[in-house]
Amino acid sequence: MNTAQRVRRAGLATVAALVIGGSGVAIGAAAADSSASGTLAAATSTQSPAVPGPATSTGVNGPGPDSYASVVRQVLPSVVLIRTENGLGSGVVLDTKGNIVTNAHVAGDATKFQVQVAGDTAPRSARLVGTYPPDDLAVIRADDPSGLQPATFGDSGKVQAGDVVLAIGNPLGLSGSVTQGIISATDRAVTEPATDGSPAATLPGAIQTSAPINPGNSGGALVSTSGQVVGIPTLAAGSPQGGGQAQGIGFAIPSNLARDIATQIIDTGHVTNSHRAAIGAEVTTVLGPDGPADDTAAQGVGVVAVTGGGPADQAGLKAGDVIVSVGAQETPDTTALSQALAAASPGDKVSLTVSRDGEQRDVQVTLGELPAS
Repeated sequence: MNTAQRVRRAGLATVAALVIGGSGVAIGAAAADSSASGTLAAATSTQSPAVPGPATSTGVNGPGPDSYASVVRQVLPSVVLIRTENGLGSGVVLDTKGNIVTNAHVAGDATKFQVQVAGDTAPRSARLVGTYPPDDLAVIRADDPSGLQPATFGDSGKVQAGDVVLAIGNPLGLSGSVTQGIISATDRAVTEPATDGSPAATLPGAIQTSAPINPGNSGGALVSTSGQVVGIPTLAAGSPQGGGQAQGIGFAIPSNLARDIATQIIDTGHVTNSHRAAIGAEVTTVLGPDGPADDTAAQGVGVVAVTGGGPADQAGLKAGDVIVSVGAQETPDTTALSQALAAASPGDKVSLTVSRDGEQRDVQVTLGELPAS
């Protein structure tokens, strides 16, 4: 499945990047931000010499690997620790020119960075190439690319639930850390809340994994047992009861999307084709006077303004309208609206139920494309 096909299958039809308020967390997801502090830890191991693939043995659960040491040795030189004035994160080397893909929330509003591969005696400087917050992706470029090894990227369209994966990054500044798990699900639509320097973003087609994702892992590598990068870890789920992260529920941006967006940024300095659908409206979550339990006022997504000539404008939507559902799915807030449209693509027609002046009506909207950066 190529990038365009993947995006069409799980593309985000959002309300553009102008969402006001309502940045609730989808399915309990909370951003694994890059604000953790710590020092660069040296990567040490007692690994055996390189072998073609993981050693295997037969146990009570059938054949399985004894070690992923060879995979880690293959990928580790391609994963860097990224340090900004505001925190730490991870990145994956894209090419021999020193281009590194990471999360937009790791880059934040910084333009200069320090990057370091596990085993480096000193960090090297890097600068921002470009960022695209709607997909939580950014590219930075090391001033000195010598010794940086480009990662091998796999086809994320081929991953499936049950595949074994490793998450390689720098959680809490612990350089070259590795965790292991499986692909738990694919094509998840998840929303990460806003952080300092990065707005909230709904990510379509995300890969869910049980490999632990911790602060500092953001922007690192989710790799297959053949050493191919299939995703860029970006956030971990938050416990519905509060009190920190839920265990074993993390999310990664598919590698196909990451490569596509990163290539556009490298080639032009910005994103020229978002592949993302939009209704062309500025919106906010609307509640009744007494909150969610109040039934006297429409609850849903309020239209603050529409883009002249855009899809919402052409469909007759106007400021003051409240979108209460998309098809059969209710939209009590902006997160729900983004997720309800997450499987749509530019050009698709969707039916919105809209409340206006106390009356509900159905409106057909032909979705447009989210403006590029």
